[in-house]
Amino acid sequence: MGIERIAVLGAGQMGNGIAQVAACAGYQVVMIDIKQDYLDNGLAAIENSLSRVVKKERMTQEQADQAISLISTSTEKTSAADADLVVEAIPEIPELKFSTFAELDTICKPEAILASNTSSISINAIADATSRPDRVIGMHFMNPVPVMKLVEIINGKETSSDVTELVV
Repeated sequence: MGIERIAVLGAGQMGNGIAQVAACAGYQVVMIDIKQDYLDNGLAAIENSLSRVVKKERMTQEQADQAISLISTSTEKTSAADADLVVEAIPEIPELKFSTFAELDTICKPEAILASNTSSISINAIADATSRPDRVIGMHFMNPVPVMKLVEIINGKETSSDVTELVV
């Protein structure tokens, strides 16, 4: 299995940065949040960030436009149903993460990888909220995501080596 479609839960600073980086890498991205205002702000942040990159001549306007065209938005978690990789970037509230991963487990296709951007919550605990602990992994992006070319990959005790290889 390869990764073609990515869902990012959260349109805040981390989520919109993750969506931007994924789109700039050529992936179809759906950015999901609970309010349209959050999504609008997230898209505006991406457009502003890409505008700065174009002004610095690190990418063309056409490349920036292509990246934006790869990003769609939704206020429904069900929009992650066809994603190959889901990256969660919601607040660091354990119960919120656990309930979100339990819900994603029922929404997403069985082979989907569920990743958390957590910096403090156990990947094992997050994986335990699902029926697929072998497909749960940590992807802790550094801030600001579009600038920092570093992602900490955290395996849970049951994360499969295939999942780790794909995520890396």
